[in-house]
Amino acid sequence: MTKTLNRTPSSGVMMSYGMGRFLAEFLTGAYGIMAFFFYEKEMGLPAIFPTIATVIYSIWNAVNDPLIGWITGKHPVLARYGKRLFWIVLGLVTCSLAFLLIFMVPEALRAHKVAVFVWMVVAVCLYDAAYSLWEVNYQGVFPDKFRSQDIRRKAAVTSTAFGSVGIALGAVLPPLFYHYGDAGSYVTAGLVIAAIGIIGSILIIPGVMQRAGTTPMAEQVPQEADPGFVDSLKSTLKHKEFRVLAIMLFLYQSACICMTGSVNYVVNGVLGMPAKASTPIFAAMLVGALISVIIWSRIAKKLDNNFLMLVITNFFMAAASMPMLFCRTQLTFAIFMFLWGLGFGGCWTFIAPAMADVVDSIVLKERRRNEGVIMGVRAFFMRLSYASQGIVFWLCHTLTKYDSSLPGQQASLAQWGITAHIGLVPSLFFLAAALLLLISNPLSADKARANREALKELGL
Repeated sequence: MTKTLNRTPSSGVMMSYGMGRFLAEFLTGAYGIMAFFFYEKEMGLPAIFPTIATVIYSIWNAVNDPLIGWITGKHPVLARYGKRLFWIVLGLVTCSLAFLLIFMVPEALRAHKVAVFVWMVVAVCLYDAAYSLWEVNYQGVFPDKFRSQDIRRKAAVTSTAFGSVGIALGAVLPPLFYHYGDAGSYVTAGLVIAAIGIIGSILIIPGVMQRAGTTPMAEQVPQEADPGFVDSLKSTLKHKEFRVLAIMLFLYQSACICMTGSVNYVVNGVLGMPAKASTPIFAAMLVGALISVIIWSRIAKKLDNNFLMLVITNFFMAAASMPMLFCRTQLTFAIFMFLWGLGFGGCWTFIAPAMADVVDSIVLKERRRNEGVIMGVRAFFMRLSYASQGIVFWLCHTLTKYDSSLPGQQASLAQWGITAHIGLVPSLFFLAAALLLLISNPLSADKARANREALKELGL
């Protein structure tokens, strides 16, 4: 049986793989800043309606993500190019088109709040199914394609740079095409985003393709009887290292979604400025994230501990986001978004290597590979954050009497509610994530190194 060659993938391949991180964060960022704001502010739904929609979406997500991971893992198409390639490309194209559908609320429905609510639920669930189809399979490529710690770190740094651009562009680009008070302009922004997603589905191919002459790790590990979906799900959740990292990812992503989703509310309700005024704020975050990749990667080489780096960067983000509770000018928001970006880029750099360490641990324990289910459950925890965003926004807006009918600045109390969901609440999420990892210590650096050595001895 031919083994996978242990040579470093080319820079072009790593950049192509990084395009996936760009697209994931680009779509996530655009959705996070647009969807809740669009339905509450532009469609006039009370905040409770989009909140319920995101909770329904999260329940759907609980089944959708791991099930799609399990099904696609068992049914590869065009497997000679890698069992995940077809699903990734198909999912990206359909996901891009479904994103556009979210904002194409028919004019005839807009006078009926329940009808608009139903449209949101259906459109968001379709988008999520397509997103899961490609993103779950994309994440499953990483531990199999990038085997050694050094290669994983290089791939993660490259992906972080692409992903940082993606989340910033997902926030900076849409406001150039939509305008507050003009619901139709959001469709234009959706068209631009869909076009970028479809182009990206072509550029990602070299990074996720596995050519003939390589052997997936799943085929190299001695296999026991193939378990069903429920057994695979139970098996994944029984591992402490996975549970802890998954909860940490939920807390981290909840904080990020709240922060990025708050910027439209800040620009419109606190600053009283047009949508384009969000550009400098997100640009500051992008600069911080890009600078941070260089800084944190050097620190990581000395510490050689992915989980410790996640602890440090989450503490850093907690400290950087809290002051935004008191910001009231565009400049101060930009300054603290830059500082948050420094921690954000660092945390991002170590998520994929930490997850790869967890996958290594599970493979060695179970002697079989269910990365489709693993990545599906991981995706569920991360996208459960949309429910967090909805609940946080609804509570803050209700308690501080946010008035969605106002065209510009909100009253002082409502402004405090907005800055709470961009500063205070995210800071608490980041702090909880850091403390969880610090206290639980799910996978020590020594254990992770030992697992990698064991994989080498098995020829994996």
